[in-house]
Amino acid sequence: MDNKKFLEIKNAYDEFYKGLMKNGKLPMWSTEKGFWNASISDEVYSAFKKIKLQNYKKFLDLGSGDGKIALIASLFCKQAEGIEIDSVLHNKAVEMKQKTGISNVIFHNKDFFEHKLSAYDIIFLAPDAPLERGIENKLVKEMKGKLLHHGHHFEPGILQKKSNFMINGSRFSIYSK
Repeated sequence: MDNKKFLEIKNAYDEFYKGLMKNGKLPMWSTEKGFWNASISDEVYSAFKKIKLQNYKKFLDLGSGDGKIALIASLFCKQAEGIEIDSVLHNKAVEMKQKTGISNVIFHNKDFFEHKLSAYDIIFLAPDAPLERGIENKLVKEMKGKLLHHGHHFEPGILQKKSNFMINGSRFSIYSK
């Protein structure tokens, strides 16, 4: 993990969010398939350190929004990827990748239901809808590694919770089959 690169990512996103707010927009909006809300950089970075994300090789963020989570994960993992259906958010992720010069991250602009999950040893999800509406079945069928679930809501009902912890009031949980 690279603290200097993390601060570069954090500052780039803080600048983006300030620009949105200056124009009367919040860093959250509805997408074609759900709702995006910006994650807190320091909490995610701390969570990744706590779970020793560097012990994982391939990371995937389902519903990656503006790409921040995948970019932070790339500081730990050999390969990080994000999948986002919203083209505005996807384009912001690609822009941030270029701005930060991070090369071991890939962003896909598509529906994550169309993406195979079996190649990843850890998958990140901050859900915006109950998992029983489809994503949990996909995880059960395709997931080979672990799920890092972020939030106090929409927890998996089929997957088995292995651990959970709090960072500044935000819950992170690890699930497996």
